Amino acid sequence: MNIIDIWVNCPSREVAEKIAAVLLQKRLIACANIFASIDSAYHWQGNMERDTEIPLLLKSKAVLFAEIAAEIQRMHPYEIPPITGVPVTQVNAAYKDWVISETK
Repeated sequence: MNIIDIWVNCPSREVAEKIAAVLLQKRLIACANIFASIDSAYHWQGNMERDTEIPLLLKSKAVLFAEIAAEIQRMHPYEIPPITGVPVTQVNAAYKDWVISETK
């Protein structure tokens, strides 16, 4: 069983906390890390934008990515939330076992 790190930028700490809480409650993730704010620059609808965002890192099983992404999409206020999954290829066995045991 493979595990994955899922990154999502959120417009506020409150949104990040809500997403993390729901995913933890549903046992879709084993852990969530909410980072300090970052400055983001990006193109959106023909304009260059700048915003402050809150990075959210979620740890789970790779097989749950689609379900997690659907839940995030449902709760996230962005029209196109950035949801990226990064396979964890190097991991200590005890941590991997913990992530697997803590998710459905």
